[in-house]
Amino acid sequence: MINTLIKIKQLVFAGNVIFTKKAEIEIARDGLTRELVQQAILNAPAINKTIRSRSPRQARSETLYVVVGITYIGIVIYTKGKFLKREGKEYYYVLISSKRDIENF
Repeated sequence: MINTLIKIKQLVFAGNVIFTKKAEIEIARDGLTRELVQQAILNAPAINKTIRSRSPRQARSETLYVVVGITYIGIVIYTKGKFLKREGKEYYYVLISSKRDIENF
C-alpha cells in the first residue's frame, strides 16, 4: 500500500490539485503563489496531523491531512487538504487551506 504523503506528493507533482476559494484567499492574503504552496508540499517531511471532519456539504465524514513544508526560498507553509475521487478513477488533492505557517518561523 502506498504511503499517504507519497500519494499526496505524486498528485501535486502531476498537477492534480484543486484549490478551494478559501485556500486561494489565504494564498493571496499571505503573498504566496500556487507554485510556492506546491513546493512546500513536495518538500514536506511528514504529514503533521490527520483530522476526521464532517463535511458541511456531505453527511459523511472525511479525512483531512495537515502538511507543513518549506519552499525552496525558505517560506514555511501550512496546508490542509483531502483526497477527491472523480468519475470513479481520477484522484485529486483538494487544498482547503494554504497559508504561511507563522508558528514555525
